[in-house]
Amino acid sequence: MKLCVALDLPTKEENLELVYKLKDYDVWLKVGFRSYIRDGKDFLDSIKKINPNFKIFLDLKLYDIPNTMADAAESIMGLGVDMFNVHASSGKKAMKEVMKRLEKYDKRPIVLAVTALTSFTNEEFSEIYTDNITTKANQFAKDANESGLDGVVCSAFESKAIKDITSQNFMTLTPGIRPFGEDAGDQKRVADISYAKNAMVDFIVVGRPIYQSKTPDEVVKKILAKF
Repeated sequence: MKLCVALDLPTKEENLELVYKLKDYDVWLKVGFRSYIRDGKDFLDSIKKINPNFKIFLDLKLYDIPNTMADAAESIMGLGVDMFNVHASSGKKAMKEVMKRLEKYDKRPIVLAVTALTSFTNEEFSEIYTDNITTKANQFAKDANESGLDGVVCSAFESKAIKDITSQNFMTLTPGIRPFGEDAGDQKRVADISYAKNAMVDFIVVGRPIYQSKTPDEVVKKILAKF
């Protein structure tokens, strides 16, 4: 299991200060909408300058028509990131087009598909997708696996079942991890590290419990000790 730290602070400077504090740890760093739209490729380059061994997860959740998604995926190849994601609900045709476009590269990032956002309750999810989270997450995972993707973004509660219906090597990345029982905030389906570990999660994403701490490096150290 790998730790992925969410860089969701209000400014580039604050994010880079956090990155510098974690420069000696074997962690992944998640760059989402706000940080990437605000700070762009320069921010990604600044992370690598602090430690070239940092792995970057670009969390933009691509969702568009197949050709546009494939174009965007190919553009991501030029950013030097190690993982990115798309929405599984964009459909198998779009996901297959993304993977086909990346075939010509000798080395490509890990590509994941988002099943159900961990901010959804089951009721909220059903209003949009007309089915419960578990059933639909499993279907989306099968679609992603059959489309050649490397894994999915899901909650820890869906991870083991998804591996059972796809492959034990099919990766799961889970947001909404509260390592020491912290407040769930805007996340609805949260779990702790022990649950994630038992659910065979490959990547856990932790944000607020780390970046809101006065000693984020100590929090990371404690989390890694639980792996």
